[in-house]
Amino acid sequence: MTTIILCLLAYLIGAIPTGLWIGKVFYKKDLHEHGSGNTGTTNTFRILGKKAGIIVFIFDLLKGTLATLLPLIFHVHGVSPLIFGLLAVVGHTVSIFDKFKGGKAVATSAGVVLGFNPFFLLYLAVIFFLVLYLFSMISLSSIAGAIAALLGVLIFPHFHFILPNYDPLFSLIIMVLALIIIIRHKSNIQRIKNKEESLVPFGLNLSKQHNI
Repeated sequence: MTTIILCLLAYLIGAIPTGLWIGKVFYKKDLHEHGSGNTGTTNTFRILGKKAGIIVFIFDLLKGTLATLLPLIFHVHGVSPLIFGLLAVVGHTVSIFDKFKGGKAVATSAGVVLGFNPFFLLYLAVIFFLVLYLFSMISLSSIAGAIAALLGVLIFPHFHFILPNYDPLFSLIIMVLALIIIIRHKSNIQRIKNKEESLVPFGLNLSKQHNI
């Protein structure tokens, strides 16, 4: 019974639509009606500004971490912490508090990895910020991070680098999270192909996107 309650709690934690609520309460703006219409970190930065964007990023990150740590906090055994983290990501992307809409899962997925393997997250952060500097696109950086995660869980265990042993469940969860992120960036991928993707105001923009 405790496990079921914690699974539900993990979903509800992930389902908190941070950007949407902050926008409505403090800025009198509905993020669904501005920019990309997304309630995640990137659109919050773009529409509500740096302060709100940072708060939303941190909160969405910690949603994944807290959910992943629930079994440790409540001394629940027999269910992997990754299952709780995955439920938080599901809540973030299909939120009961936002008519089953949600963000693109990047920050919350990062929080799940932070709660389970911080060094793997550090590797992904390096990839993310390197791609961000080279191409000036958060969307492309997120997709690159997802692909890097897929490659990491497949390759690193063979070299005992970051992941000393092959963990089937961790690999499976990472694959699911990566696929969720890539699928939810489908419209961004099309804009990147059309060279119309939104950019951050720094970096090299090597792909020469036009929507600055």
